[in-house]
Amino acid sequence: MIPTRPMLITSSSNERIKHARRVREGRERDLIFVEGERLVGECLSSGLGLHACFTSAAPSPAQQVLLERISCPVHQLSESVMESLGDTMSTQGIIVIAERPQPSLDSFFASPAPLILGLDRIQDPGNFGTLVRTAESAGASGIFSFAGSTDAYSPKTLRSSMGSAFRLPILPDVSGLGVLETCRSRGIKTVVATGEADLLHYDYDWRQPTLLILGNEGRGASADIMRACDTRVRIPLHAPVESLNVAAAGSAILFEAVRQRGLR
Repeated sequence: MIPTRPMLITSSSNERIKHARRVREGRERDLIFVEGERLVGECLSSGLGLHACFTSAAPSPAQQVLLERISCPVHQLSESVMESLGDTMSTQGIIVIAERPQPSLDSFFASPAPLILGLDRIQDPGNFGTLVRTAESAGASGIFSFAGSTDAYSPKTLRSSMGSAFRLPILPDVSGLGVLETCRSRGIKTVVATGEADLLHYDYDWRQPTLLILGNEGRGASADIMRACDTRVRIPLHAPVESLNVAAAGSAILFEAVRQRGLR
């Protein structure tokens, strides 16, 4: 049997396009919007369930290779519809609608000495995605995203994480104080980064099970979180610099943990 060529969608008011746009805007909470060859490839490798795929009318050779791995319905779009649906400045040529990852709480504590990241009201998708990528590269067990943070799986955050969000367990919209209580009940130390701490980040023993909390870009961690944590640490900075971007600060601290833990 000769395969049937997908019907070309030429109207942005098509119901499939409207649904994909709702996913892109975060209004379909069980689904995520994945755009571009690299991210789609990472999504396929992660094994997430796919609901739909959209391609340009003339997919590139690299996109054709990806399409051979895709079993969900594929819809071809006119150039104007693809541009209207995409979340990037220039069309990437391929988009998939995938199931949102649903990690279990136990996956955070599988390691004998877990290193976990807690993000308290991180607003910028670029910062959040960079921290996800950094956390995975530093061997973190997972990320708790406290209520008020940006969506861990928004298109912009996914682009910044470069696929790490498909692999690293992330639990969104959780209670920060609830996370601290859960970690403490499992023997995990709770540490918050703040410029007002006395202890330097390299003087803390990162070899022990630890939850590291990074706070909002402008305000830092909430007062409740500050009071509830076991320890506060700061990164020493040359004057007159008073603070670092939260993604840069997270990288410095996480890779001090890598150094102490002897990752090779």
